[in-house]
Amino acid sequence: MSGKLGLDPARVAHARALAARAGGPIVDLARRHTTVAVERATLRLAGLGGADDEGTPWVNHLVDVVRADVGLEHGVVLPVWDALARDVAPDLPTLAAKAAAGGVTFRLPEGAGARAAAAQARAAVAAGLARIDAQRTRREALVAEHGDAPRTPWIYLIVATGDIYEDIPQAQQAAREGADVIAVIRSTGQSLLDFVPEGATREGYAGTYATQENFRLMRAALDETSRELGRYVRLTNYASGLCMPEIAVLAGLERLDMMLNDSMYGILFRDINPVRTFVDQRFSRQVHARAGIIINTGEDNYLTTADAVEAAHTVTTSQLLNEFFAHEAGLADWQLGLGHAFEIDPAIPDSFRLELAHALLARELFPDAPLKWMPPTRHMTGDVFRGNLLDGFFNLAGALTGQGILLVGMMTEAVVTPWLSDRDIALQNVRYVLDAAGRLHEDFHPRPDGVIVQRAHHVLEEAITLLEQVGRDGLLSAIAAGTFGLMKRPADAGRGLEGVAETSDAYVNPAVDLLDAAEEDR
Repeated sequence: MSGKLGLDPARVAHARALAARAGGPIVDLARRHTTVAVERATLRLAGLGGADDEGTPWVNHLVDVVRADVGLEHGVVLPVWDALARDVAPDLPTLAAKAAAGGVTFRLPEGAGARAAAAQARAAVAAGLARIDAQRTRREALVAEHGDAPRTPWIYLIVATGDIYEDIPQAQQAAREGADVIAVIRSTGQSLLDFVPEGATREGYAGTYATQENFRLMRAALDETSRELGRYVRLTNYASGLCMPEIAVLAGLERLDMMLNDSMYGILFRDINPVRTFVDQRFSRQVHARAGIIINTGEDNYLTTADAVEAAHTVTTSQLLNEFFAHEAGLADWQLGLGHAFEIDPAIPDSFRLELAHALLARELFPDAPLKWMPPTRHMTGDVFRGNLLDGFFNLAGALTGQGILLVGMMTEAVVTPWLSDRDIALQNVRYVLDAAGRLHEDFHPRPDGVIVQRAHHVLEEAITLLEQVGRDGLLSAIAAGTFGLMKRPADAGRGLEGVAETSDAYVNPAVDLLDAAEEDR
């Protein structure tokens, strides 16, 4: 037995083996398919950016025309670099513009022509990955120069007005008030756009559009604040939805530090086709692994639709699956911001003890992961005094169980978009608890025969039972049956299915090859 909960290492190892058995077929599925987003991300790595006068990205134009001419199953690399070799256009932007205007017919080269096209494409993509490598090295240098966050859990605060130029001063001030991680929430519905908007944006809906320029502007601003404060301030956004691989690439190129990245959120809560998003997730996580980016997963969202006590084991199950998928894609434990949440109805007797059991179980199952601890939302009633107290209990639970990333809860949750004064009070709450009890986890040892320990063992056993079922029936079938979050999402339906193709024997994608090779080297 090990840890504060006395978990049986053999049962924990069994749970991980079951997760690998359930996840293996999904990895095989991802390896056998490509998507329009994967192909567009490859072109972005090769240096193609920008958009036409109507805002449609050139990568979308190019992939769409290639697909119409020769299909997607071979990838876009061979047809595109074959066209460049035939002097159809001098560079990728010009080729994309000519293709959009109907001035190019693509073909699938063979023999020496195919080998030459593949070599040229590989060199271009390798240059893009080298830029990501340089940004990772730059981050490490800045952390060494300025210093890191003074303690864990890191304080994670959301800023998103819709206007990037309003977000910047708010983010900088939040860092001055103690935030270690700034998260810029995307505009509502961006996850359903099958293109990445271009440029700096000043209008959004409950968030700010994720664009490469917005990433660049915010990262530059937080670098200034990092120098001012003497500690590196991290930046977070969302690599999810229909453009998951592309946004992952842009995040790596612009040195974001943490990204929300979980296909299950898109499947369950945005009705994105499971096959599409599992393929996209694997590619995006390989990019995150290369970039040194910490991912955040979305298990906390299950508890907004399902009961947090009855469905606790589904969170643990999903965390174990996400760990398997992340490791397979090359992510290290320190990059796994596995999600969970403080969402038990506070009216339930011993609710706080149950929260501690669930949080401590996650901590002991994933001892080296920077777990992302999410605040209460479902049972926030509009009573701001009660809400502030509940957030205080949430903060205390995070301190007691040694969580890695603590998202700041707002007492006005479910009432209004938070005012700046709401944020100030919420940060004060977090700072007080962490200053007063930040190391209390060193002294916290629940009774071996008490509620906390027994509850944690019970949830783990329920997760093992569910993983056995998922292994028998298949993960796609379990998702279709509504196992997670009570949402039923079949594999042959959902948004983005038309953008998936099974790869042929002639498929070439140097980004996939280079990322796979890097994973094997690790």
